[in-house]
Amino acid sequence: MLPFEREVIKEIQVFRDRLQDGSLGPQMVMIPAGTFRMGDIQGGGMYDEQPVHEVSVEGFAMGRYEVTVGEYLYFVEAIGRHAPQWMEADSQNNIKTGKDNYYKELGDALTDKNYPIVGISWNDAMAYTEWLSQQTGQQYRLPTEAEWEYATRAGTKMKYWWGNEISLNQANCSSYSCGDSFKYTASVGSFVANPFGLYDTIGNVWEWTCSEYENPYNGKEEYCVSDAGRLSLRGGSWDSDAGWMRSAFRNWGTPTFRYVNLGFRVARL
Repeated sequence: MLPFEREVIKEIQVFRDRLQDGSLGPQMVMIPAGTFRMGDIQGGGMYDEQPVHEVSVEGFAMGRYEVTVGEYLYFVEAIGRHAPQWMEADSQNNIKTGKDNYYKELGDALTDKNYPIVGISWNDAMAYTEWLSQQTGQQYRLPTEAEWEYATRAGTKMKYWWGNEISLNQANCSSYSCGDSFKYTASVGSFVANPFGLYDTIGNVWEWTCSEYENPYNGKEEYCVSDAGRLSLRGGSWDSDAGWMRSAFRNWGTPTFRYVNLGFRVARL
């Protein structure tokens, strides 16, 4: 049995590492090394997107999709910990026993195995990458903030990888910004991939990175941390407006913060 399966689609290399039980891990896309200008290169952005600076990124692999409900719950079942917020026992957020309806309103978009997992903290996401590394013998982690922006831009210099405006059904965000058909999250891969072959880097769910959030940029965006008070979030979500979904837009959360629009995707060296 091969340690991975690989396919080549229009020069985009996609592979999946095998887990110890013979099943396959997340689909990964090879991201070529390169240099790009990071930050508010169009002007008019947020104060924390400065200074614009040049960053060189080594080649790495990144999740083709955001980590799905099916992938994440397989991990939870395997280790018996790190359940998403909406599955926690004796929690007001539990969709079966809790009184809070916020997660319940997502319906099948919350529990369908092909939708992105939500309600995941940075600590949860880090635990998943550590487990994935143990299962595959490869080095998985969250992407750095610089890797995330580089991969999302995919060689482009506009607000979004396709241009400076959002047209109908280009991404999943607030209805008045994107005009998409999804009230909450969308099944992964519902929109066109960017030039690197990545789906949903714009919208759907916010994605954790492994970098500490600092304002202004001071170099921490190029590195991973094992702990910090504020961790960078990227990409916007199903309830974000257009300005929050720009490739340069930055957000942050604490290591234990979980929410209904918050997920992640993995990276691999």
